[in-house]
Amino acid sequence: MIEDRVRTLGIELPSAPPPLASYVPVRLHAGVAYVSGQLPFVDGKLMAVGSVPAEVSEERAKACARQCALNALAALRGKLGSLDSVRGVIRLGCFVACGPGFGGQPAIANGASDVLFEVFGEAGRHARAAVGVSSLPLNAPVEIEFTFALDG
Repeated sequence: MIEDRVRTLGIELPSAPPPLASYVPVRLHAGVAYVSGQLPFVDGKLMAVGSVPAEVSEERAKACARQCALNALAALRGKLGSLDSVRGVIRLGCFVACGPGFGGQPAIANGASDVLFEVFGEAGRHARAAVGVSSLPLNAPVEIEFTFALDG
């Protein structure tokens, strides 16, 4: 089961971050879980702030993407009670705050994609978009939204 795999990998999921505005962190519909955009919060604080690569290195941004994925799993666990009913990852959309001409968004998104593959194996492979934007909420360098397939 997925919860066992998370433990075996030594991954400790954080507490699910609360929403920052008027939305729900997770919406369930017809066997699909839609997880709202996650920022790289650790203990209530952003891991980094600013634009990539001017203020945040690509490597740090990739670590931020990984944290976004862990926060998404925490939000999903909070809604479902357990990750064991998750059958796979359908899609993720990665937004990277960056300046014109930066093209490293896919490598940064791999921070999230890789951890999902670690946790779910082949069921963690997903469709994806990785795009650059001029700014993100709270001046975060990365925000990622997720779509998961559930039992039933």
